[in-house]
Amino acid sequence: MPLPTPEVVASLLDVHIAWAWVLIISNGLAGIWALSAHWVPGLRTRALWWFIVFAEVAVFIQVALGVGLIAGQKLSAPKFHLFYGFVAIIAVGILYSYRDAPWMRHRMYQWYGAGGLFVMGLGIRAMLVAQAGAH
Repeated sequence: MPLPTPEVVASLLDVHIAWAWVLIISNGLAGIWALSAHWVPGLRTRALWWFIVFAEVAVFIQVALGVGLIAGQKLSAPKFHLFYGFVAIIAVGILYSYRDAPWMRHRMYQWYGAGGLFVMGLGIRAMLVAQAGAH
């Protein structure tokens, strides 16, 4: 199999960098929306849950792009950059796994609000670690 051209590597890296902003902004907005919905019942819509799903799926897409860069394109990343990406996946899994817990019913909007902001923070931290490692 031939090695990828520099244009392919650069374009996948560009997508990974751009998608990081999608992950950060969508999870931040989802977190704010969910926390606001805790106090404002009018914000408790089906659209909120679809937006949360989008924000959480963005995490898996971002990690898949990163894995493609490391495994497929043979690039390297700072160790903690990888750590934050996989912690984000674990965080999404924990958020999802506790959604049906009986003690969670009256805290659902707080749970997903805090979780969205936490995942946003992980994305910001991963981006800062990657920038520091690039210098």
